[in-house]
Amino acid sequence: MSAPDTITAEGLRVARGSRVVLRDASLTLQRGECVGLIGPNGAGKTTLLRALFGLESALGHSSLACLPAHTRARIAAYLPQGRVITWPVPVRDLIALGRLPHLDRGAALPREIALKMQDTIDLLGLADFAERDATSLSGGETARVLLARALVQDTPFIFADEPAAGLDPAHQISVMRLFHDLAMAGRGVVVTCHDLGLAARFCTRLVVMHAGQIVADGPPATVLTETCLAQVFGLRAQIQTGAQGVEISQMDITA
Repeated sequence: MSAPDTITAEGLRVARGSRVVLRDASLTLQRGECVGLIGPNGAGKTTLLRALFGLESALGHSSLACLPAHTRARIAAYLPQGRVITWPVPVRDLIALGRLPHLDRGAALPREIALKMQDTIDLLGLADFAERDATSLSGGETARVLLARALVQDTPFIFADEPAAGLDPAHQISVMRLFHDLAMAGRGVVVTCHDLGLAARFCTRLVVMHAGQIVADGPPATVLTETCLAQVFGLRAQIQTGAQGVEISQMDITA
């Protein structure tokens, strides 16, 4: 099966008991897009990603979730919000696990893939501890190692849930720029992000969630309005749009 150019979800709905946590969510992701999924805590961002990926039982339709697991793993990589490494394996071996969907059982890692994996290790600044026990890493190091594993999976689509959380400012910018560059090179990327400035700077499109629903979807300049920030995030701010994109200044809470 050839990889699709578009992933679609229509009318996704997730309920936990009597509480609906995701309501009638529809989303289309094309290659070449870096989509920022934004919204306050509890808005349903993670639930939407999991439902779209087939990791959460949901009503509605997802073109990705309906695929067999082995096919799905060759089309899309999922980087979860939780960053737990339970196996005491070398960092390099953990990253190499991203290639499993592409290998026959028991097959060795081809030399050209090993070289490409080294490029990813170097890109994310992991070379100095590539042979260390993966369970000994700091939170920020763990985040970058798991991102490397997702990148090594080499899929046309990537779903990343708060990949910049817990990173220092320089690495936050580096990671968001990386996702933007991957999209510009032809991948489809969805990334959840709480830093509205980073989302506006590096995402080509923003999807805003509030109370389990998608309430806005479009380019940052049309989505990040003073009204949206006030109603969805409870923020008061000045929005400026210029040659460098959208800039948010003088931010404060509305109450």
